Amino acid sequence: MPIFFDRQGMSTSRNHRTIINVLAKKFALQRPTMESPQKQKLVVVASNNIPKIKATRDGFTQMLPDSYNFRGISVDSNVSDQPFSDEETLRGATNRAQNAQAARIEADFWVGIEGGVETHNGSICSFAWIVVFGKDGKVGKARTSAYFLPERTCQLLKDGVELGHADDMVFGQTDSKNKQGSVGLLTGGVVDRAAYYTQAVILALIPFRNASLDF
Repeated sequence: MPIFFDRQGMSTSRNHRTIINVLAKKFALQRPTMESPQKQKLVVVASNNIPKIKATRDGFTQMLPDSYNFRGISVDSNVSDQPFSDEETLRGATNRAQNAQAARIEADFWVGIEGGVETHNGSICSFAWIVVFGKDGKVGKARTSAYFLPERTCQLLKDGVELGHADDMVFGQTDSKNKQGSVGLLTGGVVDRAAYYTQAVILALIPFRNASLDF
């Protein structure tokens, strides 16, 4: 039996194949390519204190957006438990960053945060220093704002009590330095310890944000 071909049908079929090929190529171009996962940068905080780690995380993610892994480790500050001058407090933050670097040499950044107090006309104010080391050799430093402490707290500090313990005694708290800190207790939570440190972490990262400038 003879076989007859419908020219119109063949043309229609050919058109369908052409459309399918065009669509296949289009979807192939739109299909997302598999990219290798971005390596996280390791930031080592020279403390296991919760507000210090949170402040470091918040400061880095705001100032230098990237993919990070934040790790806290316990290291010595090589200064007194309660630094009593600006110089000693800065030295403590620097020592913490250096000791963290020695302990975790594979990291990308090392952050030392040290809280201290100093006297002003018989009163005592509280503050902190932040020191950041980068694996490229850059160093960033910044000091927080300062605030004055109540007389009861000042007397305990003069008696040799560390600020965190003095706060617990004055305000009837437990381990307040791992929570809101003295600044949080005194401001009624308007500014907690993590938020208090965060701005200084951001300022300490200025040299890293402006890599082409010398500091």
